[in-house]
Amino acid sequence: MAATRTTSPRKPLMQVIRAGGRQLRVAVWRGKPVAGQGEKTPILFFNGIGANIELMAPLAEWFPDRDLITFDVPGVGGSPKPVAPYRPWTMAWTAARVLDKLGYTQVDVMGVSWGGGLAQQFAFQHPKRTNRLILAATSAGMIMVPGDVGSLSKMADPKRYVDPDFMLKNFQALYGGEMGGADDHVSRIMPPTRTGYLYQLGAMAGWTSLPFLPFIKAPTLVMMGDADRIVPLVNGKVLATLLPNAQLHIVEGGGHLFLVSKASTVAPVIRDFLDDGVIETKAAA
Repeated sequence: MAATRTTSPRKPLMQVIRAGGRQLRVAVWRGKPVAGQGEKTPILFFNGIGANIELMAPLAEWFPDRDLITFDVPGVGGSPKPVAPYRPWTMAWTAARVLDKLGYTQVDVMGVSWGGGLAQQFAFQHPKRTNRLILAATSAGMIMVPGDVGSLSKMADPKRYVDPDFMLKNFQALYGGEMGGADDHVSRIMPPTRTGYLYQLGAMAGWTSLPFLPFIKAPTLVMMGDADRIVPLVNGKVLATLLPNAQLHIVEGGGHLFLVSKASTVAPVIRDFLDDGVIETKAAA
């Protein structure tokens, strides 16, 4: 089933929720069920490192019939600075408390890049709450095939979030693939606090999902760009091999931000997977 994008942007319900001992800015886009199709499973989205809610807002337009839930991690976007370091398992537990506060029991879980690691952790810790799992441009954590050294050095520089010119100038070096959507992406950036950014980096230090991937039973879609300079394609192949119910979809010409630059081609793939559990075998053009 092809994805249908809404013509006018949906506005999320923004609120600050105290969950797991943390104050978090949370966004919920309410979906409008399609007649005859019933209510669809909500999507819980985990964003990339340093990325605020506004950066993933365009994704909501591709799923108007579903609720979409996401939040800024501590020190990012509109969430206060973290008062103490956290680890993937503690943030996955916090995400479950956010769902409790909002009244959601089961969700489809989606994560991109850094958030893909958190999505894996959530699916492992909360199998009964995870319906389907989508992992985009991500890896198994510490044990991974690293990307281009030059791109990784720029990726680690928080200047990409505070200097729009730096981001635009280095967009292709950072993310690979096409430049589609770069200007719009940059315009929605809210710089993370230095503490928030460092704590996100530290959260994944030494973490890997390799030991528990075989125990994640949720049907999983692994999406990787073949031009990704940050997380090379081979990392997705590792995930798809170790996850027992996984499909791998390769986005041709897709860089690290293919969800932005190739949204019109990858959104239908995601939608087909969420609706039917299957995808077309050919890669997105």
